[in-house]
Amino acid sequence: MHNNLSHFIEILEQKNELLRISSFVNPDLEIAEIADRFIKNNGKALLFENTGTQFPVLINAMGSEQRMCTVLGVNHLDEIQNDIQSLFTQATEPKNSLLDKMQMLPLLGKVASWLPKKKKGRGDCQQVVMPEPNLFKLPILKCWPCDGGKFITLPLVHTVDPYTQITNVGMYRMQVFDKNLTGMHWHLHKTGAKHYQAYKQMGKRMPVSVVLGGDPAYTYAATAPLPEGIDEYILAGFLRKRKVELVKCLTNDLYVPADADFVIEGYIDTAEDWILEGPFGDHTGFYSLPDYYPKFHVTCITHKKNAVYPATIVGIPPQEDVWMGKATERIFLAPIRLLLCPEVMDIAMPAEGVFHNLVLIKIKNDFAGQARKVMNALWGAGQMMFSKILMVFDEETDIHDYNSVAKAICENLTLPHDIYFSKGPADVLDHAATTFALGGKIGFDLCRKKVHSAKTSKETTLNDFQNIFPEIKSQKYISELQVLLLGIEKNKENQVRKLHADILTTLPVEQVRFVIYINHEVDIDDLPIVLWFVCNNIDPENDCYFMDNIPCMAVDGTAKTNQYDHFSRGEWPNVVVSSEETIQTVDARWESLKLGGFLSSPSLKYRRMSFGKEAKILRSVLDIIFLP
Repeated sequence: MHNNLSHFIEILEQKNELLRISSFVNPDLEIAEIADRFIKNNGKALLFENTGTQFPVLINAMGSEQRMCTVLGVNHLDEIQNDIQSLFTQATEPKNSLLDKMQMLPLLGKVASWLPKKKKGRGDCQQVVMPEPNLFKLPILKCWPCDGGKFITLPLVHTVDPYTQITNVGMYRMQVFDKNLTGMHWHLHKTGAKHYQAYKQMGKRMPVSVVLGGDPAYTYAATAPLPEGIDEYILAGFLRKRKVELVKCLTNDLYVPADADFVIEGYIDTAEDWILEGPFGDHTGFYSLPDYYPKFHVTCITHKKNAVYPATIVGIPPQEDVWMGKATERIFLAPIRLLLCPEVMDIAMPAEGVFHNLVLIKIKNDFAGQARKVMNALWGAGQMMFSKILMVFDEETDIHDYNSVAKAICENLTLPHDIYFSKGPADVLDHAATTFALGGKIGFDLCRKKVHSAKTSKETTLNDFQNIFPEIKSQKYISELQVLLLGIEKNKENQVRKLHADILTTLPVEQVRFVIYINHEVDIDDLPIVLWFVCNNIDPENDCYFMDNIPCMAVDGTAKTNQYDHFSRGEWPNVVVSSEETIQTVDARWESLKLGGFLSSPSLKYRRMSFGKEAKILRSVLDIIFLP
């Protein structure tokens, strides 16, 4: 295992998983553009050694399965869930004799060795104390052209419950407003926000400390969906197989890892007005639009000698966070199975679903309605409550294989009987939810039924709808899924519902069970992008429906407006793409930066989907001039 971030970098270099860039690269947009090219082409981790500050920037450090395994000290991500399963079995099996109980002592000793430990004195993270805290001395990135400013993107935010004194470590982006002021973007469902409310009720100022770097296992642990009240450094100790050593901060009473690269100490005045933060090119692939969040005041910045600044970018998937999500998918399968749903055999969270929009579940199906039982359990469990689309399969389906999934959908789905609608908490970043943080959900029971007639994907001929309906600009039929994709130009009120009603009059519904509508600017032949676009842009309660009892579901995956769709919640966000200027700058410097074989900008592929050059769609109509 690695001892700290610098040691991790050495290991990556030994494995030929790291590329050093010695020439100056601007943290303002250019580092992010280069990183995006490497991430989407399964490239190496990048260490930018000349950032205009004294600190290098490490990015894409966890951007592959192999590097994620290196972070966690395993050869395969499934090893960790097996360890959890083994620990749980040893801890819960009956202890019938004194000898049985005595045999538990080594296990208890092992668990104790993973618990965080507070140590006296200073840690390596406090080798250098800035005379005056100044965030501008750090190579903080501006990632996308419409971002509200520079953002710290891998902060480990330490807060403590004022009542229980239990520490939480969360990851909440931080926009920099001044040399000692940032926003603190924690969502209302997050533990940090709950701690803030507790301090506010007490009328007290809230201490906060932010860590950057250290063992990358800390970074993963901060993102993990742990139950409230469980210290993230217990998980980090379990992953590292050794305890995390903590030292006290210099200007507040919080404790942070001794081997961190940077510590940013400060406070939030709970009596103070919040600050307008954003926009930010988010992990959904769309901008999260400006909103008000608490102000974080910096009182002290310390760092290691030769500290490395860790960063990441998010945006249209795949990004580096896909592999952090994949680790969560594999690690937390064991707790779900052991504590919540014993019938769950496997879980898959496709990158196109950006973690919470699409989740595939495989279960051991023993009784009628079991799939719905699992859906309800998962929608009530921690961060799984944000899952917009749940698809439940039985043991015959390999949920990681597209062909196996398609076969199950084709053979096991009876519409509308096997569709289950619900409503509940939505991710704050879900722009399609008609109510802030509250939206529809849809479940698919794709298990084999005791009585069902297998359906086959016969060849079928569909009308050329582009010649019949002028608003349809493209169409594609996916026979193995019995899905018809239609790319439309929106220019009428209630357009999709009216169009769907007309199409149903000529559609062979026995061969087309889903008609999915998207904006015609989306490449209809790029199915991963279609899936990503639709999953982000639907609220199942409003956008997935049947008409006249016909077993063919409409799925309205288009961008919504108040004028055409009566979407009254607010503005619709734009997709995240680089600016033409940044792309050209990186293109021109590629060879001189010694980045290897040329990689074109992924944004060139997505720019047609961008409605203008702002973070939001500025007009209430979509028939505007698009980016070239």
